[in-house]
Amino acid sequence: MKIKVLVIDDSALIRSLLTEIINSQPDMEVVATAPDPLIARDLIKQTNPDVLTLDVEMPKMDGLDFLERLMRLRPMPVVMVSTLTERGSEITMELGAIDFVTKPKLAISDGIREYADLIADKIRAAKQARISTLAPRSAAPATGVPHQTTAIRNPLISSEKLIIIGASTGGTEAIKAFLMEMPPDCPGILITQHMPAGFTRSFANRLDSLCQISVVEAQGGERILPGHAFIAPGDKHLLLSRSGANYVTELSDAAPVSRHKPSVDVLFDSAAAQAGKNAIGVILTGMGKDGALGMRAMKDAGAYNFAQNEESCVVYGMPREAVAHGGVDEELHLRDMPARVLAYLMANSSQSLRV
Repeated sequence: MKIKVLVIDDSALIRSLLTEIINSQPDMEVVATAPDPLIARDLIKQTNPDVLTLDVEMPKMDGLDFLERLMRLRPMPVVMVSTLTERGSEITMELGAIDFVTKPKLAISDGIREYADLIADKIRAAKQARISTLAPRSAAPATGVPHQTTAIRNPLISSEKLIIIGASTGGTEAIKAFLMEMPPDCPGILITQHMPAGFTRSFANRLDSLCQISVVEAQGGERILPGHAFIAPGDKHLLLSRSGANYVTELSDAAPVSRHKPSVDVLFDSAAAQAGKNAIGVILTGMGKDGALGMRAMKDAGAYNFAQNEESCVVYGMPREAVAHGGVDEELHLRDMPARVLAYLMANSSQSLRV
């Protein structure tokens, strides 16, 4: 049975192009289109779609306001398809959207067609998403607590250790949940999240305001220190590199890997090559298999790896593939993962210090 999609956008051209793209896929079809959320509300009742695509800025009712009401009253998979706005990029996922993709910035027709595979993949992922894992969220602005904590420092955690994270669909909230539990003296962290260019900076800024550690979009060449996390820019691969005795970030403009840029496999492969047993791998919710081979390479190089379990994933794709490829040492519920990772780091580092 085909995936039933309702397209909501105030632009007739965008509605037409999205309809053409979606209907060209063998496993999905547009059951209706709507120029605004008020019309969409009635069409949802009439057509019972599997997935919505939703613009952010629309007449009569803002797309984010509609998303918030929808997820409260009738939760269902939503993919945001919108021009980049700071407001939208900061809170879209917190309101319950499964994923998002930007509208093209160049000629609309050509740009949308280039995004056809990406849009189709995100709709497929949304259809598979476990809506039950999306707990009610608050879109209230962060309090902006400046990296203060009463957490006890852990001198037994080696400063040579690194945490390497990969995620895709549903990953923004999973990453937030993980990082908010990290103390300010945790190992340096590198993160690749499948995300469009432009969104990653707002994402990093949002996390930086919520977490006890510093979170930034990687610029390349930064020294990786404890208490700092670096997120791959949406249009570059992030790699772990070395400069003398120091770990540093490196950005690459190479071609997509497994159709992703940034790619989790690229980050994990670099961690295997540069950090070996000093790396701790973490693979979170996401569709597809990006990261599975890289995580196996990390394990073969001596890293210890964690995967989010099926129960707590929005889409149990990337973790499942990583497990299937033999790269995972422990599979855990997201709520248990931060404490377990820190416990492993303390035990492993203390053993190393006793040798």
